Amino acid sequence: MTPIEVDVAIIGAGSAGMSAYKAVRQHTERVLVIEQGPYGTTCARVGCMPSKLLIAAAEHAHAIAHGAPFGIRVAGMVVDGEAVMARVRRERDRFVGFVLETVEGWPAAHTLTGRARFVAPGVLAVGDTRVHAGRVIIATGAVPSVPPGWRDRLGDRLIVNDDVFDWTTLPASVAVVGTGVVGLELAQALHRLGVRVRLFGRSRRVGPLTDPALQAAVTHWIEATLPYSGNVGEPDVRRDGDGVVVTWQGADGEHSERFDYLLAAAGRAPDIAGLDLDKAGIPLDERGRPTFDPATCRIGDTPIFIAGDADNDRPVLHEAADDGRIAGHNAGRYPDVRAEPRRTALTIVFSDPQMAIAGASHAELTRHGTAFAHGEVSFADQGRARTMGRNLGTLRVYGSPADGRLLGAEIFGPDAEHLAHLLAWAIQRGDTVADALAAPFYHPVIEEGLRTALQRLAKALRNGG
Repeated sequence: MTPIEVDVAIIGAGSAGMSAYKAVRQHTERVLVIEQGPYGTTCARVGCMPSKLLIAAAEHAHAIAHGAPFGIRVAGMVVDGEAVMARVRRERDRFVGFVLETVEGWPAAHTLTGRARFVAPGVLAVGDTRVHAGRVIIATGAVPSVPPGWRDRLGDRLIVNDDVFDWTTLPASVAVVGTGVVGLELAQALHRLGVRVRLFGRSRRVGPLTDPALQAAVTHWIEATLPYSGNVGEPDVRRDGDGVVVTWQGADGEHSERFDYLLAAAGRAPDIAGLDLDKAGIPLDERGRPTFDPATCRIGDTPIFIAGDADNDRPVLHEAADDGRIAGHNAGRYPDVRAEPRRTALTIVFSDPQMAIAGASHAELTRHGTAFAHGEVSFADQGRARTMGRNLGTLRVYGSPADGRLLGAEIFGPDAEHLAHLLAWAIQRGDTVADALAAPFYHPVIEEGLRTALQRLAKALRNGG
C-alpha cells in the first residue's frame, strides 16, 4: 500500500483531537486524523453528558421522595429503571450525533480508521498502512483504571463507567470502588434511584477537595447519606454466580456483601499503551509517559505534541479542547512553537451538595509555600440555602496578604458549579477581594454566602492573615 504523507497526523478524534484538527487546518490541509474506535468523544458518549442525564433523574427522584419538610408527600413513587435508562441512552445518542455530524463534514482524505503505533520518529503504522508525518499530535484520551486480575476474576460482573450508560434498566445492586469524581457522582445517583449501593474508598480521601476542613465535612456527609466503607485499601473481590462478593476489613472487623455488579471507578489513565512510544524518539518519565510543556503541549524538543486526557494534566473537557487548540496551532505552524496562557483551573463534582475548586487549591497553595489567608462561610444558616432545604456545606476562599488578590477557593455546598465560575472568572481577571466585594449581590441568593466569605477574608487580610 502506498504510504500516506502529511504535515500533521492526529491520533485520536475526541474533544482534544477534534479541537486540534480545527486548529491545524488554519495552517495546512495536509492533515490526517487517525481514530481506532467509534467517534463521539468521551464527554458525549460515556462521560459528562450521560452521567448528568442519570444525575438529573436521581435529583428528581430525591426531590419527590424528600418533599415532607415542605409539606409535600407523594405516596407510591416508582422509579421506572427502563424509562430512566431509555432517556439516558436517547439523549446520549443525540449528543453523540452532533459530534458525528461534525466528523462527517470532514474531507474523507482527512480520516483513517485503525490503531496507530510508532515504528520510527514521524512514522506511524495503522494496520498495513504507513503514515509519514512531519508532526504528530497524540490525543488518544484516557481509559478507566482497573486493578490487575479483576477482569479475569469478575468477567461481565465488572463494569466501568463506560458500561453504565448502555444499561437498558437499573440493576438491583452495585458496589462502587473509588471515591473520586466518577465514583461519587454515580454512587449517589444510583442510590437515589433505588439501587442498593455501597461506596468503597481505598483511602480516607473522598472527592477532590484538599482543604482539611472541607474534607472533614465531605467525609461526614458521605458517611451520613450513603452506605460507605472508607480506608479499606483494595477490597477482596470474587465472582459468585451472576454476582460479585466484596470482602473488606473495617474498623470493627471483616465484612462481606454481595452485589449484581462491581463498578471500578478508581480513576482513568492515559490511553497510550500500544503506541510504542519508545520508537517515537521522545522523552518519557519513569512511568513511560511523555514529558511535555503544558504551555505549548510539545513533548521535549521534538515535533510531537500531546493533548487532552492523554497528557493526564487537567482531564476535563474544556482543558482538553484548549490543549487541542494549542497543540494544533503549534503543530500546524511548526517550527514556530508558541507558549499560550492557560485558563484558571476549575473542577466541579456534580454530587449533591456539589463540590468545586476554582483557581489554586488549598493543597497547591500549601505545596508551593504561598502565603494566604482564608474566609469561610457555612451554608447551614445561609438564607437562600435554608429556603430551598439545601443548607449544607462550607465555602472557603483564599486571598494573598501581599496584594489582596483572590487566589482560589474550595466549595462544598449548593450551586457550587455557579459560585466556582464566578470565582474562576474573578481570579483570572486578577481581581482583589475588594474588587469582588464591590460587585452587586442580589437578595436572597446563594451568592450572598460568597459575599460573607469574602467579607471574612477581607477582615483576615486586614488583620495580617
